[in-house]
Amino acid sequence: MNELLQLVGMPNARLQVSITDTALHLYGTDQIEFLFDANKSNRFEPIRKVASGGELSRLMLCIKSLVAEKIDLATLIFDEIDTGISGEAAKQVGRIMKALSKNRQIICITHQPQIAGKADAHFYVYKEEQTGTIKTNLRLLSNEERIVKIAQMLGGETPSVAALENAKEMMQV
Repeated sequence: MNELLQLVGMPNARLQVSITDTALHLYGTDQIEFLFDANKSNRFEPIRKVASGGELSRLMLCIKSLVAEKIDLATLIFDEIDTGISGEAAKQVGRIMKALSKNRQIICITHQPQIAGKADAHFYVYKEEQTGTIKTNLRLLSNEERIVKIAQMLGGETPSVAALENAKEMMQV
């Protein structure tokens, strides 16, 4: 876990698991709590109290990737795993997800070009009004459309030539 945390841009983060006996309840007799220290302070606190959105996203990716190594999960779904990250951390998250995808299907909703560029397929999700209601739609993008969408993530609605070239580079494995 600690090695993965370093890869996703949290070199000082540590995770502990606290297991205490409790009275019998719906889930057994153990109370399990994940404790987190982001900065080597040796003050481990419950994740729910101290982890930021970006830290939670990266912790979940690390936990899911370790679980996926031990349990044959056919599909992993990550909904905006990129919350609160960018740059090198996003690049490393993309690499970890690409590695996970070698043995299972990964479905990821992302706004990070570093992550989208690692995908084998890219679906564009959009909303449109139809007969007075809003419908969410999904469309598989061609390779050229993927380049444009990733370039738009990098540089806005009208991407520059440099953004288009960068998008092509990001899509190479």
